[in-house]
Formats: sequence, C-alpha cells, structure tokens
Amino acid sequence: MESETGEMPTLSREGDVYLLNLGDGENRFNPDRNSAIEELLGKVEAAPSPRALVTVASGKVWSNGLDLEWFQANPERVQEALDQTERLIAAFLAAGVPTVAAIQGHCFAGGAMLALAHDFLIMREDRGYFCLPEADLGLPFTPGMNSLLLARLPRRTAHEVMVSARRYGGAEAAAAGIVDAAVTEDLLLSEAVEHAAGQAPKSPETLRAIKRRMYERTIDLLETSHPLGS
Repeated sequence: MESETGEMPTLSREGDVYLLNLGDGENRFNPDRNSAIEELLGKVEAAPSPRALVTVASGKVWSNGLDLEWFQANPERVQEALDQTERLIAAFLAAGVPTVAAIQGHCFAGGAMLALAHDFLIMREDRGYFCLPEADLGLPFTPGMNSLLLARLPRRTAHEVMVSARRYGGAEAAAAGIVDAAVTEDLLLSEAVEHAAGQAPKSPETLRAIKRRMYERTIDLLETSHPLGS
C-alpha cells in the first residue's frame, strides 16, 4: 500500500535487530502512517529479548515531518493528528527496546524530533540535512517538542537548532552533538545494525524504567494535548 508521502512503513528482521523502514517518499506523519509505525514499534517491543530496533528509510528523505497536505485537507482534525504524532514520539522515547535511527537522507521538523527520540542516531555524512525549520515557518514548538529538544541536545546546540533553522549535514550534526556518528553511505546500515545488536540483550523492563524516569517530564508533555498556539 502506498500514500502520497511514499510506501507505508514495513518491518523486517536481521538476527536480533528489527528494521522499521519508514518508506521511500517524504515519509511525513499523518494518522494512517502514525498508526502503522506505532503498531510496528509495538510488535518489536512485544517480541522476546534479545531484540533491538533500527529505523531506516530509502531514497532522499528519512522523514520530512508533518504531512502538511493532509493537515490542510483535514483542518478539523489538526489537533488530533498533532497530538497523535507527539504520542508516537513519546512512544519511541520511552520504548523498552534499544533504538537506533539510521538517517540516510533529509531529516526535517517532526522527522528530526522522531529521530531524536531514538537512543542513538547515525547519519550519512555526505548527503541529507538535519533541520528544524519552525523558526522560518512561523511555528513555535509545542511544550512537548520544546522539552524533547532540550532533553536530547546539548544546550547551546539546542538553542542554535531551534532559533536559527540551520541545516546540518552529517559531519556538522556529529560535531554539534546532534547525532552520535556520521559515516559513509555504504557503512550506514551495517554500523546501525551492529550498534543495535550490541544493545539487544538489555532488559526491556529495566530499559523502559530508566527511560521513563530520565525523560518523565518530556514524556508527560508529549502525551498531553496542548492546543495550537498555547
């Protein structure tokens, strides 16, 4: 099944590592895609340990954030869809499974926030940008998104990322502490899978408890509806 933003997400497995493929298009968030991603994450969390998750995509984009065309076509459901997207980000942040984002292309706005909800981020060094363009788009961050960015980025980097809308290439993102590593295209997936496999034996209950206590306020904010503009 396909949507205007690309193929629907799929799940495959390499040993102890599950690969959640976001698709080959812009991989934007709308209710159908969000539900599909959340369902696949749930399957991985429910699988017996050892297991880990690598979130991948194909093509030029990892994720370009919210599906603005869907939002424009469904104005009465904007708040509902935004709340659902934030709950999805919270689910990754609190997941009782080790997670790695393997970022092969552009990672913008809500897509960048989903990536930051993973435990580890590995980005292709020579193609694709990490960017939060909200300042240029006139869109202030919600309380949950604001909390996520401050929790997952070095403070000075968070300030620059949020107020400047700067685009970071892979090497720049690694230097700024946005991603954990930047590697060549041919090494991206293997590095991500290898790292995830090394984390796979972690206790799901322990991991979930650590994450929920570490990010308790952020998770609460992401899981609580905040009207647009508040």
